[in-house]
Amino acid sequence: MTAAGARDELGAHVSTAGGVQRAPERAAAIESVVVQVFTKQPNRWAEPACDAELAAAFRAERATHGIVAVASHDSYLINLASPDPVLFERSYASFRMELERCVALGIEYVVTHPGNATDGDVDHGLAQNAEAIERALEAVGGGTQVLLETTAGSGRVLGASFEQLATMRERIREPLRARVGICFDTCHVWAAGYDLVGDYDGVMARFEDVLGLDTLRLFHLNDSVGGHGSRRDRHAGIGEGTLGEAPFRRLMTDERFLAVPKVLETPKGEDLVTLDRLNLGRLRRYRAEG
Repeated sequence: MTAAGARDELGAHVSTAGGVQRAPERAAAIESVVVQVFTKQPNRWAEPACDAELAAAFRAERATHGIVAVASHDSYLINLASPDPVLFERSYASFRMELERCVALGIEYVVTHPGNATDGDVDHGLAQNAEAIERALEAVGGGTQVLLETTAGSGRVLGASFEQLATMRERIREPLRARVGICFDTCHVWAAGYDLVGDYDGVMARFEDVLGLDTLRLFHLNDSVGGHGSRRDRHAGIGEGTLGEAPFRRLMTDERFLAVPKVLETPKGEDLVTLDRLNLGRLRRYRAEG
């Protein structure tokens, strides 16, 4: 399969070194038309501007390489559930600026972690996070969707249960709620205690019952170093971790999810291309084999 012919829903998180406009070319290099990026350095508070020239360059490169779906992952420093008012306001400002950049660039999705209730007050953390997302969506406008990512749930991290994600989403009023969906990370869901290996159908049925399949708008396809229920957020190559091949084979042939974008966040090695191509090739082979 060539980059020009790679019209499926698979892709990967790619580097934006040299500018976010470089991402579409890097997606093409791994034979993908779906991509995830950072629009800024994820471990720094600095917020780069997205001027009209950069936005135009990104959109032009996207068109050149036929990119059909783009997601951005927000900063790892953001904690919209923080009980610390200073950290919360800084987090909100960063999240809002991330949303603004995504709208300017025409990015469909911004993936965000549900935050860390460091004081142990889960209900307050969920409510505060939801209120912040609603506030940002109202202020920024545009069509970019916010996707709440499932988490492994280590420590006091929120979002390890489908019920917590549903609570957050339900707190966001309509019509803004329509712009809020879920990013389903296979490693995180497995590490949080959902048995994708032994009960794939049951996990998906639970997701459907609690959140609705219409809210599932992006997959992060990652195998897991940690075992089932380990709460470890550490990714492995497809079929190389404790999940193994079976759940990925199911996902790749599950007709309900054929149109849902799916991106790798698996280890890349040194050249940033070879392992992504290898993992994407495995996923495509699983589908072809049925």
